[in-house]
Amino acid sequence: MIEAVVFDLDGVLLDSEQVWDEVREALAHERGGRWSERAQADMMGMSSPEWSRYMHETVGLPESPEEINDEVVQRMLERYRQRLPLLPGAVEAVRRLAARWPLGLASSSNRPLIDAFLEAAGLVDAFAATVSSEEVGAGKPAPDVFLEAARRLGVESATCAAIEDSANGIRAARAAGMRVVAVPNAHYPPPAEALELADVVLDSVGELTPEAVDQGEAQTT
Repeated sequence: MIEAVVFDLDGVLLDSEQVWDEVREALAHERGGRWSERAQADMMGMSSPEWSRYMHETVGLPESPEEINDEVVQRMLERYRQRLPLLPGAVEAVRRLAARWPLGLASSSNRPLIDAFLEAAGLVDAFAATVSSEEVGAGKPAPDVFLEAARRLGVESATCAAIEDSANGIRAARAAGMRVVAVPNAHYPPPAEALELADVVLDSVGELTPEAVDQGEAQTT
């Protein structure tokens, strides 16, 4: 039986994956880095220590990973202050599920960005536990952030459903033993082999209901 639901943030509740891409690419060009088409896909799901190290070592930014991380987060916060890129139906979906289950948030975003989202979206009270992958050992596709979310919620990960959009996120949730509801990212859709790991695939977060989560439970029992 499902005892809790754990949301991803970027690509599920926020239309932000391309914002991350734009901010990091702009910084790379400003600092003389070697941006490539595969950089975004490589960094999707990485924790902040991982992607900032990638920006330093692979993209070639001269600043330290810590300095790169701080600059990117500040630029992301500024973008969010200008306009929070909420996906249509995201807040309503969270409220629907929060009426039935305790909710967690397991995100690759940095803690300041998670907190800014919760405040701006009016969802501070909706989540019983939130985890940034910078607070655990490894980013997605490792299961660490989902396992920590379950721990903070006080439930076993096998009794959780996860809401994910990306290939690495789906793999991470599956590796944590959670049932997976996939809402494929429109800008960076996961490949078919990743979607096959999901119990339910929805077209949009607006379709996310308790019944959809229960459908995922039914398909795996």
